[in-house]
Amino acid sequence: MARRKKAEEMAARVRNLLAMDAAGIMRRLEARRDEMFTLFSRLRSREPLLGTIASRYADGAFDQLIHLSEQEQSVVDHFYERLDELRWYFTYTEDMPGTAQLIFTKLHKRLEESYRLLVVTLGPPARPDGARVVDAEVIRQEEVPPTEQKTLERRTTSSRNRRA
Repeated sequence: MARRKKAEEMAARVRNLLAMDAAGIMRRLEARRDEMFTLFSRLRSREPLLGTIASRYADGAFDQLIHLSEQEQSVVDHFYERLDELRWYFTYTEDMPGTAQLIFTKLHKRLEESYRLLVVTLGPPARPDGARVVDAEVIRQEEVPPTEQKTLERRTTSSRNRRA
């Protein structure tokens, strides 16, 4: 029992680290989107592009991913595969900044789709304050006033008597 609890705790920690890494990448991409292409254009350096998509936890791959289920592993792999497409493009592109920005938009959209699936599968990262974020949908439930409910019950009862 203790061994199973420890394994689940380890898996939860791995999920959180991966969710934090992915969230950080997506947050940096959104925050630096315009600036990184301005710097790319002005400095002719790929560093602003590559630094933005750098993964903080890239070294812990196999030993940590083994704690996740097969589906979780597939979702994580899919996200990092999309990120690698972006990294490859940024590393080797000879495109001008305007074209690079257009290609980035397409690749970024694919990465966002993978990220949404990752968050749904692994859950969002734990917040620094310890609060858990829960994705909830508010459903409005209207209560039937007691008088209408009694009327419906009476009609139902009288309808049954008529059929019999």
